Amino acid sequence: MNAARNIGSPSRSPRRGLALTMAAGVALTAGACSSGAATGSAPAGPLTLTATDYYTSEPMHSAVGSILTSCAASTGVKVTHVSVANPQLMPKVLQQLSSHTLPDLLMLDNPSLQQIAQTGALVPLDTAGVDLSGVYPSILSAGSYQGKVYGLAPGVNSIALFYNKDVLSAAGIKPPTTWAELTADAAKLTTPKRYGFAMSADNDGEGAWQYLPFFWSNGGDLQHLDAAPSVQSLQLVSGLVKSGSMSKSVVTWAQSDVNDQFIAGKAAMMINGPWQFPTLDAAKGLHYGVAPIPVPTAGAAVKVPLGGEVWTVPVTSSAKEKAAAKVLACMNTGANQVALAKAAGYVPSLQSAAAQVAKDTPALAPFVTEVSTALSRTAVVGTKYPAIATALETAMQSALTGAASPQAALTTAQSAATKG
Repeated sequence: MNAARNIGSPSRSPRRGLALTMAAGVALTAGACSSGAATGSAPAGPLTLTATDYYTSEPMHSAVGSILTSCAASTGVKVTHVSVANPQLMPKVLQQLSSHTLPDLLMLDNPSLQQIAQTGALVPLDTAGVDLSGVYPSILSAGSYQGKVYGLAPGVNSIALFYNKDVLSAAGIKPPTTWAELTADAAKLTTPKRYGFAMSADNDGEGAWQYLPFFWSNGGDLQHLDAAPSVQSLQLVSGLVKSGSMSKSVVTWAQSDVNDQFIAGKAAMMINGPWQFPTLDAAKGLHYGVAPIPVPTAGAAVKVPLGGEVWTVPVTSSAKEKAAAKVLACMNTGANQVALAKAAGYVPSLQSAAAQVAKDTPALAPFVTEVSTALSRTAVVGTKYPAIATALETAMQSALTGAASPQAALTTAQSAATKG
């Protein structure tokens, strides 16, 4: 998740932007006209756009590269696609920012967008002429800073409840929809060799990412971590460990580790994302299903965090900005969003394209359902989110290991987040 590691790859997903904060850059350098153009002579050829992202793994690298190539051709420019490993991307972006050499198109993990936008280095997309109609409001929020949209995601992702169909069927259990059902079902599905439920509760970004659906769906507020709704959500999660329905080791498990436990039959249900589909589909004899994450009470809306990346247009020159905006707009057509969704398990940002994907790919339908009520991690707290996420993860670790009660852990977290 982004935060999170590379969603769509074996590495971590959602928190990419959290750990990077300002990292996650994609540099689609809508290259300069030519050296001759810079001195006033006639241009030697079409603009060359250099695209830099952190999609070093498949299928995202090829999927994005194919779309960039197609969009470049349709808009009369050229593209050189460069993928930089996530840990190295942030230093590169910061260096380019300080030297005023940012690329013409820049990809950012959505929690990182505000960090770059606040420097004035990005062009508002409406000013650039990018059509934002038909996009989920939650996704526009994730790409916004101070009321202006600076980044648009061709697709997003989040997390949902995965369950072993054979195990639940044998126990006569349907996928739980409420916290009470989750607690009861997890206990019933737990055996000496298998836990009923698993999730990541690590302190490397994915713990907060996986906890937020419980936190937010119960009315939790990132500005008041120690409020009653927040405490109740941590009581739920820590209670699953205390009852033996979830392993104490979740405090060290990344999402990939949780997925391994699920595939090995050591967890009947888990929280995870669509980037795990390739690995799950390759597991022999595994029959799994996907459902929305359980909510506090029947009928309540599940509120998951939005993961994924936004593409931006850095401030360069008028010609480059116009060219970059055309490529960005092309990347976000319904056809290209559907292609990316099917290749990499993303949910299209356009509501019409998302509806098509939900119909064509049933496993993605729960994720599509969740997007309409999903929340941006930075919408309310802005650039303070990384510190808040760290405080939440510390609280989780304390409560799940029994070092502190949920109330005490979150009181400490609120103090730490305020100082941060």
